[in-house]
Amino acid sequence: MLSYLAQLALRLAAAMAELPESLRDRHAAHLLAAQAADGGFAGREGDSDLYYTSFGLRSLSMLGQLYGEPAQRAAGFLRSRLDGRETVIDTLSLVYGAALLEMSAGLDVLADAPSDWRDMLVQRLERYRRPDGGYAKASEGRASSTYHSFLVLLCRELLDRPLPEPQRMVHFVLSQQSPEGGFREIRAGKRAGTNPTAAAIGVLRILDALDENVRQSTIEFLAGMQTDEGGLRANTRIPIADLLSSMTGVLTLADLGGSDRIDRDAARRYVLALEGPDGGFRAAAWDDAYDVEYTFYGLSCLALLTADTADAAR
Repeated sequence: MLSYLAQLALRLAAAMAELPESLRDRHAAHLLAAQAADGGFAGREGDSDLYYTSFGLRSLSMLGQLYGEPAQRAAGFLRSRLDGRETVIDTLSLVYGAALLEMSAGLDVLADAPSDWRDMLVQRLERYRRPDGGYAKASEGRASSTYHSFLVLLCRELLDRPLPEPQRMVHFVLSQQSPEGGFREIRAGKRAGTNPTAAAIGVLRILDALDENVRQSTIEFLAGMQTDEGGLRANTRIPIADLLSSMTGVLTLADLGGSDRIDRDAARRYVLALEGPDGGFRAAAWDDAYDVEYTFYGLSCLALLTADTADAAR
């Protein structure tokens, strides 16, 4: 069975094919121009890193452009990072980037990795697990994080190393649910957020622990996150929408069968308003720069909204 991220990659690529060719070509050119000489991708400042490289590769894969010389260069960058001791986020970025290159371009980034590389990686990840069944943001952290628990689960799936005692993680995630219907990032959090809610639902779906009550309450919570701008906001204290929350909210609503609870046309207009004239997306109305991370969110959100509209019309 394909991993959660592999299924999502195929789903986004299929939906992306329904968007106008001119839009796809514009963003592909923007991304290819953003690839650094070392084969990686950088954020708005600094050198190439695993986090932004993952978003660059995910976007190129979605657009059907992850092959040939750009893919070869990206593979070289990932190979140069196999010996590092990365954070949970960077570890997932490395492993998923390698999986995308194998799936899209037939390149085995991990071919020369030590035979015990995957097991050593998983051992390092287990240092983040806490007694409540979740995973913290750092090895010295005390509080489990909904988002980082989701990342570890995704990484274990890609490494083909199943999570031990999965019910402990289910118990932790369910303990993060707020009375308002969404999920908190950490136990001490005062309110639920769109992004930790998306992570929690991802965990519950992967571990086959999503029940109808959680599904319905989550749909209600996410539907309430849409603003007058058309996008979704991060939580109830933030008055404006952003592209990250819009993408994770739209994806989660689609997964839960609740896409019809938001105004999809308004959401699509919001996303398009953040598109750069020469490709790329910015984070929100207040932002004035474009980067590969938000380009992935923008393209993904457009693809998902287009797929939902097409499904509704049939």
